[in-house]
Amino acid sequence: MCGTCGCGSPDGHISIQKPGLVPYDHQHSHGEHTHEHSHHDHGHSHTHDHSHDHTHGHTHVPVKKTVIEVQQNILQHNDLMAARNRGYFEAKNLFVMNLVSSPGSGKTSILEKTLKDIKEEINFSVIEGDQQTMQDANRINALNIPVIQINTGKGCHLESDMIYDAVKQLKPKEHAVLMIENVGNLVCPSMFDLGENKRVVIISVTEGEDKPLKYPDMFETADICMINKIDLLPYLDFDLEKLKTYALQINPNLMFFEVSATSGEGMALWYDWIKAEKGKKS
Repeated sequence: MCGTCGCGSPDGHISIQKPGLVPYDHQHSHGEHTHEHSHHDHGHSHTHDHSHDHTHGHTHVPVKKTVIEVQQNILQHNDLMAARNRGYFEAKNLFVMNLVSSPGSGKTSILEKTLKDIKEEINFSVIEGDQQTMQDANRINALNIPVIQINTGKGCHLESDMIYDAVKQLKPKEHAVLMIENVGNLVCPSMFDLGENKRVVIISVTEGEDKPLKYPDMFETADICMINKIDLLPYLDFDLEKLKTYALQINPNLMFFEVSATSGEGMALWYDWIKAEKGKKS
């Protein structure tokens, strides 16, 4: 179980699988810290002495408490593994993006549209992250794009050691673009560096313009903010400029793309940006 948010299965079971193949079991551990907690374990130990010396003096022995900083240990390990990933990505001249969003923002649809439109110009590889099922990986596989699925079980985010194991199986071509679609969640993925070059947060106009204020860590750590489903703007009470203002209050360096994965509006600018960033890696 993850010490930062309480997610994860007690046995640390994670599967990494290519479409049509038997899954690889990844035992999830962080150095000397394993993900095993009792029901009441919150990252620190509770020692309760319920015995008393029932003499007239009522002597009470002070109880010594130890606080263990579990979150720090987990993130330190993740950062070390992210640095290892970054070295591998640089050696192969890969341009790597970490796509993050809440469920239902259209993250997979944007990815699918991107691959369909420019896969003849760019070599892509994809890592899909979900708690369960191969559905998204199967969608990408149908486009003849190399893809691998990470199922995190009860985990709510991808971590750098999962990416390392997945990439070893995926074996992306040199000078390719590697797209990592994270588990749908605007909280925990913000804390876990995967070794990516750019973090892309995707929000849809159906979610409300106050998302940056509610989930500031995700927007603060992102490089790009994609605003999806803009074809629905005429039918919604949504203030696009207010969303941007809120997001820039959190992160003044954010770059915005206003797109519709359904109609294709705005996607050309997104493609131009990918090609330019990939060119920097060549």
